[in-house]
Amino acid sequence: MPRPIHATIHTEALGHNLARARLAAPDAKVWAIVKANAYGHGIARAFDGLKSADGFALLDLDEARRLRALDWRGPILLLEGCFDGRDLEICSRLGLWHVVHCHEQIDMLAAHKTVQPHRVFLKMNSGMNRLGLKPERYRAAWTRLNALPQVDEISLMTHFSDADTAKGIAAQLRTFESLTHDLPGERSLSNSAATLCHGEALATKSDWIRPGIAVYGSAPDYPGHSFEQWDLRPTMTLSSKIIGVQHLQAGDTVGYGSSFTADGPLRIGVVACGYADGYPRHCSTGTPVLIDGVRCRLVGRVSMDMVTVDLSPVPLAGMGSEVTLWGRASNGAVVSIDEVAHAGGTVSYELMCALAQRVPVVVD
Repeated sequence: MPRPIHATIHTEALGHNLARARLAAPDAKVWAIVKANAYGHGIARAFDGLKSADGFALLDLDEARRLRALDWRGPILLLEGCFDGRDLEICSRLGLWHVVHCHEQIDMLAAHKTVQPHRVFLKMNSGMNRLGLKPERYRAAWTRLNALPQVDEISLMTHFSDADTAKGIAAQLRTFESLTHDLPGERSLSNSAATLCHGEALATKSDWIRPGIAVYGSAPDYPGHSFEQWDLRPTMTLSSKIIGVQHLQAGDTVGYGSSFTADGPLRIGVVACGYADGYPRHCSTGTPVLIDGVRCRLVGRVSMDMVTVDLSPVPLAGMGSEVTLWGRASNGAVVSIDEVAHAGGTVSYELMCALAQRVPVVVD
């Protein structure tokens, strides 16, 4: 019998969350972001839940090929653009749109011989200071692109650094608008946090929204809001079973480093899940977990292949009992991936993307 841990991808929840993002920006088209193999869900597994999107956005050419192999004929956007001039030929062959974020990528286009002009998204660095052209160089880049026969339509793009914080988007939005107000072309501004937290301010300003983490059931501004408050649904459940039970007395310790000490009699369940499965090693005593759909807590350190849980709230639990590390239990109870990530000092993105290859994945 295989080890009992597995992940479940919830197709219906993906579709629901995509529709929820669309509801926040009803006049905009929606990119479904599927970079990092659809945030660890698997592009092929997530496709049926996301194919109502107007387009897919991702990072690399292999992911784009996989989407075309799934018979997707709509827009595909390369969010980091082309890394080499030879990539442009593949863009032509696969019908890909791509971001232009630096002068070197404009040079690639100028040197590219093609009979099929490219659809590009010119990215402004409005304050994020990752990719994008500085505001003072943006219009010159647009003028140069617009003069190239290799370029068809130019869309305008930026990325908000603080849409999920009190700082907000106002300063970056002013910078972007002041330099693009008279330029033609569609705009793409809103990530998950901007779409959900600032949808009203951006209602008429973004022709394409780019919801990422919200599509996968995580609140982009957690703990400010929970996934329930945004009407999102978990799209990934990590499940396992109890494979052993220990009976502790006062003074007994659990796990490496003896970091947890029982203050009285305690039943401990040993769960087949550890950091080699993608569960965060830094989760500590108190991290929530569901046992037979009942909220319990981790105790002691996370090991490579096992975690230990306090079974006090579920006295009938034992060998073979259902364990939900994050996501939805069979009785409908949920422990959010945001809570688990927060307990581990990280974010839900990392947990989704770090799901180990050894964990079997099923789709419902």
